[in-house]
Order: sequence, then structure tokens, then C-alpha cells
Amino acid sequence: MTFNSDLFKGKTAVVTGGTTGIGAGVALKLAELGASVVAIGFNSQALVVPSDLDVRAVEIDVTDTPALQNLFEELPRLDILINCAGVIRRGEEHEIDVFEKVIDINLNGTMRCCRLARDKLAASGGTIVNTASMLSFFGGGLVPAYSASKGAVMQLTKSLAIAYAADGIRVNAVAPGWIATPLTEALQKDPQRSQPILQRTPLGRWGKPEDIAQAVVFLCSPAATFITGTILPVDGGYLVA
Repeated sequence: MTFNSDLFKGKTAVVTGGTTGIGAGVALKLAELGASVVAIGFNSQALVVPSDLDVRAVEIDVTDTPALQNLFEELPRLDILINCAGVIRRGEEHEIDVFEKVIDINLNGTMRCCRLARDKLAASGGTIVNTASMLSFFGGGLVPAYSASKGAVMQLTKSLAIAYAADGIRVNAVAPGWIATPLTEALQKDPQRSQPILQRTPLGRWGKPEDIAQAVVFLCSPAATFITGTILPVDGGYLVA
């Protein structure tokens, strides 16, 4: 094991988008390291939790401010907030209603959770890790809303790192490369689209949720106590190729 098994013993974490994909990988990894985890997602049944882990799956939409507020108010403490909730609608995002929905989930949902979690994170000296993207750096002709939201999440992370520093809260983000999840399943199955991705990725493979989870753990750990406002690419070298 890379990290001590009791690294987050006694800590409470909330992971949005925590029932599938990258979020599920992060939620389970935090629990493996001792945290009590609340995993928020559209489908609580999608998350398979080993019996020895303390993970509670809750169905909440991150655009539902009252439901989120109730969740955070009910927590006795909060040490870690991971914002992984996100959607992408390839080819549909030029329609204004779709554009607005993607922004509301990916960007506004992140800000809602950060704001609602701030007081409890300040009390514990906690940390936030947001989820940026390779499309925080590049444009995406088929996904203007997703690209805009992820570019904004990068700037939001930097801004909140400054704003929350006086509260003792660190705010960072990971920028996943091409990760094998349900969100990228269509790309994985299309050789004409997946081959260029793999050819550009120096490590020559699709990433796994575990790869992102390990980076998130580092950013939440005592090893990163002087790191805030950072956007950490976890991309197999895609960004620099």
C-alpha cells in the first residue's frame, strides 16, 4: 500500500459524483485509508462498497441547493470535500438549454458544495480537491459547455485557494487525462477516436480511477500541507506531448 492504512482515521469526507467512475474510485480509496465517506450521486445503488469500509451513498443532485445544505448541516464534522460530479453531452452542448445544464452541474455544483462546506472545513482545517480536466487547457468543439465549465473550475480552484487560505482550508484540483470510466466509454469503443488519444499519451494507456484517487489522496494528506491553488494533471503525459 502506498499510504498508511489509517491515514484518514477519524476524518469525514464528502465526495460528489462519488457513486460511479472517478468519484467512486476516490470515495473507496479514502475509505480504505480510514475515512468515513459520504458519496453523493444520481444512483446510490451503482456503488459497490466492501463490507469493511465506511461509505454511505446518498442520492442528491448537486444543483439542489436545499438538499446539499441539509446534508452538510447534518454532518458532525467535515475534513475533506472532493468535487467529482460532472456531465458531458457530446454534440448537444451548442443548444443553450444543454449548455446551461452542464455549467450548472459541473461549475455551479462545485461552487455550491465549496460554499456550503466552508464553515465545517474551517473548523477542522480541512481541504478541498476539485476535478478539472484536460479540457481546462484545450478547447473542445463538440463540448463547449464541458470545456467552459472545466476551464472555470480551474480558475475557481485558484480563487478559492486565495479566499479560503485564512480559514486554514487548502483548495486544489486534479486534471484527469483520458480515464477509462462510463463517461469516456464511447471514446474507448471507437478506434478512430481512441487511437490518437493513446498515441499522444506517452505512458500509452487509458488511465484508471485508481490513478486519480492516488493523486487526490496525496493532495489531502499531510504531505501536501504547503500546496494550495494547484491544478495537478494526472494524464500519463498527455498535456506535455
